[in-house]
Amino acid sequence: MNQNVGLTDKRVRTVLGAVLGIGSLATLAGAVSLPALAAPVLGVVALILLATATTGTCPLYSLLGVDTCPVSPSGSR
Repeated sequence: MNQNVGLTDKRVRTVLGAVLGIGSLATLAGAVSLPALAAPVLGVVALILLATATTGTCPLYSLLGVDTCPVSPSGSR
């Protein structure tokens, strides 16, 4: 798979993944009063965001034909 996640998109995914991960842990610890189902859902979404930011590839973007990764002058990514 080609990389289809650009630098700004990676930064947003990393920050959002970290915030959701902290929210998941806070829910598990009882510091935030959310339903019990919220903790694993937030955790899974956080892991997906962090994984796609790390790899630079988003399967959903591939299905939808979205590409936020700019092409360099040499033609490689």
